[in-house]
Amino acid sequence: MMTEYGWEPYLSERDREHDKMWGKKELFGFGDKPALVLIDIYYSVLGLERQPIFESMKMWPSSTGLEGWKAVDKTAELLAVARANGVPVVHVKGLQSGIKPWVHRKRGPSKLSAEMQQKGTEIVAEVAPIAGEVVIEKTAPSGFQGTPLHFHLNSLGVDTLIMCGETTSGCVRASVVDAATHRYRVGVVSECVFDRTEASHFMNLYDMHQKYSDVVSLEMAKAYLGEQGADVAEPPLQRKAG
Repeated sequence: MMTEYGWEPYLSERDREHDKMWGKKELFGFGDKPALVLIDIYYSVLGLERQPIFESMKMWPSSTGLEGWKAVDKTAELLAVARANGVPVVHVKGLQSGIKPWVHRKRGPSKLSAEMQQKGTEIVAEVAPIAGEVVIEKTAPSGFQGTPLHFHLNSLGVDTLIMCGETTSGCVRASVVDAATHRYRVGVVSECVFDRTEASHFMNLYDMHQKYSDVVSLEMAKAYLGEQGADVAEPPLQRKAG
């Protein structure tokens, strides 16, 4: 179990005392049929070039900067392990259909050309889907609301979701809460989720870890997918017959 998560500096003295009494003492644990879920890893939240956040925001106001790109690179490592071991991969992204978004904050007109706005909706090349991987589009923060995600995972017999993407405090958290509501075991990979503000990132990791999921390291997630992947890769009838 991880001993340092990164959220420790954001806890007050009262929080630390409370955590000693009430806080999570051991991991909830995972099942034996995982899927890897990548949430909202677009160019619009990273930029086309790797730049510090405030520089990147000049063109891409929603950018997460270099911290986001660092998480993408770590996610690419985990994605390679999932693919090598036959673990199902699901990409979740927003629906680009003109449907009114859920964001209530007013936004001014985009300074980007129509071509660049379209580019911003694309999943970045480092973790782009390949043949056979499902892409699910959503119109709400959670990947489960109004989508076939739960039905797809259920059809595969999946019992555990390993989640990566952005933002930690937004669409990742919403998807984690809904996943727990659907009784999935959930892992959030600490190096593979990212946000625009550090406090939101770490405190939401803390909250999800206490209530809905296990926050785990990239190495822990790699080891888990490597161990469980072979069984998941077998067709259901073959597993049953064996």
